[in-house]
Parts: sequence; C-alpha cells; structure tokens
Amino acid sequence: MNYTKKLIGSVVLLGKILFANSETPANVIFFLSDDHRFDALGCAGHPIVKTPTIDKLAAEGTRFSNAFVSTSICAASRASLLTGLYERTHLFTFGTPPIEADHVADSYPARLRIAGYHTGFVGKFGVGVGGIGTKGMFDVFNPLGRHPYHKKQKDGSTRHVTEIAGDKAIEFLNTAPKDKPFCLSVSFNAAHAEDGDKRPGIGHFPWPKAVDGLYDHIPIPAPRLGASKIFESQPEFLRKSMNRNRWFWRWDTPEKHQINVRAYYRMITGLDRVMGRVLEQLKKTGREKKTVVIFMGDNGYYQGNRGFAGKWSHYDDSLRVPLVIHDPRVPPSARGKVNELMALNVDIPATILAASGSAPPKRYQGRNLMNLVSGKKPKTWRDDTFCEHLMNNANIPKWEGVRGSRYAYARYFEQNPPFEFLHDLKADPDQLKNLAGDKAYKATLAEMRKRSDLLRDSYGGPFKPRSRGPKNKQKPKKK
Repeated sequence: MNYTKKLIGSVVLLGKILFANSETPANVIFFLSDDHRFDALGCAGHPIVKTPTIDKLAAEGTRFSNAFVSTSICAASRASLLTGLYERTHLFTFGTPPIEADHVADSYPARLRIAGYHTGFVGKFGVGVGGIGTKGMFDVFNPLGRHPYHKKQKDGSTRHVTEIAGDKAIEFLNTAPKDKPFCLSVSFNAAHAEDGDKRPGIGHFPWPKAVDGLYDHIPIPAPRLGASKIFESQPEFLRKSMNRNRWFWRWDTPEKHQINVRAYYRMITGLDRVMGRVLEQLKKTGREKKTVVIFMGDNGYYQGNRGFAGKWSHYDDSLRVPLVIHDPRVPPSARGKVNELMALNVDIPATILAASGSAPPKRYQGRNLMNLVSGKKPKTWRDDTFCEHLMNNANIPKWEGVRGSRYAYARYFEQNPPFEFLHDLKADPDQLKNLAGDKAYKATLAEMRKRSDLLRDSYGGPFKPRSRGPKNKQKPKKK
C-alpha cells in the first residue's frame, strides 16, 4: 500500500473519531477574489468602492486588517490556500509540475471529502494537482476561465463569468445532500484584468452588466504613491520588470487611470453582488446558521502605486489582502470585530478544517483562525512571516524575505550581487526608504537576514529550479 492510500485511511479514521466526539460540523463557503487590493472594501474604509455583502459579513464577523499572502501570484498563492504550505514547500507556481500527490491528499477539500463532506468547487482553479486529482478532492468541480469574461450562451446572449460562478454555486447549494455537511469553494476570476485585451474599461476590466454605469460620475484620485520620484527610486531591475510593463497597459495616462479604476471597482462590486445572491440562496436552504463564510483575496495589487501595475514583489501593496470570516455560531460579543493579528493565506486550510471539527495535518504550516473569530485571545501569535516569489520569468525578479510587525526585509537573490531591502514599518509605513545600506540599521539588517534564512531553511532550503520536463513531470496515478 503506497503512502497516499495509507494517509487516506488514517484521515477516514480520524474524521470518524473527531465527528463522533464533536458538535455537528459546520458547512463552509470559501469565496476567493483575484487581484483584490486589501483596502478595496467598504468595511475597510474605502471612499468609493461598494461591497455591501462583504461589509455585512464583516459587521457580523471578523475582518483581519493585517492579512497577507506568502507569495503574491495566483498560482502559488492558490496552491498555498489548498495545501496550507508555503511555496518553498509545495513548490508549485506557473511552469512547474503539479502539486505533489501527498500534498494534494492533505488539501482541505480532500480531507473533508474523505471525512464525509460534500465538496464543491466553482470558478478559477489555477493549479495543477497530482495524485488523487480534482476527482479525489471535489464531488462537484466546475472550473471557469476568464477568456473571455463574457461567455456566449445557447440563446446567443452573453453572461459574465462572475455571474456564471454564482449560478453554479447556487446550483451546488440546491443539490447538496441534506444529510451531509458541505464545503463549497467559489473562486472568482474578478477582478483580474483581461490581459489579452488592452482597450481601457470594458475591454481590459470587463464588468458584469448588472453594474453598468456604476461610479461613472465619481472622480478617481491619482494613486497615493504614484509620484514619479517613488518609481525612480526603485532599482533598475524593478523599473524594468513586468510591473512596469503592465503599468503602460493600464495606468500610464490620467484618462486611462480614471476609466480602468472605475472598471476595476465595478468588477469588485459585481462579485460582491454575486456573493449576495449565493448567500441569499443559502438562507433559503435553511443552512445559513450552520455555515461559516470566508472571503479572501489571492494576492494584492499595486493599481498604479509606485509606478507599478500588478503584484509579484515585496511591498505591502503586493502582499496584503482582504480577509473576512463570518461564523454564525459565535456569541454576539465576538461579532463585528477587526482583528489586527497577522493572518495568512496558509492559515485558510487549517481554519476550514477547524470549522469542520477536524484537526489539521501535521504538515500544515498555517494556523487555525477560528479561535480568533470566536473572540479567544491566543497566548502567543506570530509577529512575522516568510514571503517569496519563485516563478521562473525573466520579467519578474525572484525574491525571498520576511514581513514582520516592525521591519520588512527582502532579498532579490538572483541579482548580481543580491539586492536587499529593509523597511522600518513604524517610521515608514509606506516603505519609501530602503535602509539596507544605512549603517545605523546594520544590526537590524543582519537580524532580519538571519531570520529570513532560518524560515527559508525550515520550509525547504535555498531555491532550486523545478521546471516542467520529461524527467520530473508528474502524472496522476491511475486509480
């Protein structure tokens, strides 16, 4: 019997033991957005973008104001959201072999399905999985891509892929067995730009028809950190990176900025409306009081700040994301809270399993957030996290580092010599000054460098390329 089969057998037994000795496990709906800035929510104080569904979840649940991803790109981040592992451990991003079989078997949907959950997925999957594959993870699997966003229907009309995701999610809720708990993952393509169509507005950021005209007459302010001197202060390898290339696609003129930001905000409001539709249907099924709802973004977004367009690098614009968790079972005193402790994408699998009453696998590198949602104060909690970007792309420099509560450190290790950043987040929360060459911070730089190496080595060690090829390509095992 191979390792995966042994593991599955152990999970089945564990699930039976846990469920036999716990309250009825909660259902879970996990909503995930794409390229969603951490502050682009009404409940986060945004003056323009409207997100009433997410705002209500926050008002009745917990918003994490310091949520981060460990790698700021959709492929690696979504792999972390499934496996509870840092990129350095799961080793998946664009251009690599699939996530290894053992990690897939320990993913939250696989563990829940084996333990008796009815599991479903709708939307952008964005990862390759070996071993048991998606058939072993999900009872219902409806992947939806964004090419194009507006899908032609049988009657000749078009429907936005965000709306289609809502349709499929509602269908899942209507057909889910009543005698089983369920876990539904709804992964939106929005608000990611349609990279292949560079026409401003509806071309580059196609929004659902339901939000046509929204924000039309609202002036859009220039990026707060958009001054040319901020861009010019970056090292040459960042000034010539994909973040700058795509800035010319989206934000390089005031007119284009106005049009595209409005379109981007419409996409966010559009997915918020679809979330509202799904949650309204959940209520109609009578299962809303036993369903934990999680909303998160898969990575941050510069949106013109620093003269950049996307994500990928070490600044907070890239790493910070929105995160809201609503648990209807918690007491009123624990609702409507803003939690400032550091939460991560790698925490989501452990959190979902905790909602089900299951213990996370020992290999998980994230933590359970459900205790924080219920109002419990932990004796200890993390005050930093390892972060990295390992995709093999000539226009996206690889880096590794630590984002702490006081200092942020990054090492772009493929530059010659390696280029380091050090930011004092207390004195300089916008990370405008690089203190790596400041003699006054020599000891701090050495400490952060050492901390980065320690975390890096605990998660897998120095970077080793893992490209696709006939020798290392993983094929799913036959059942």
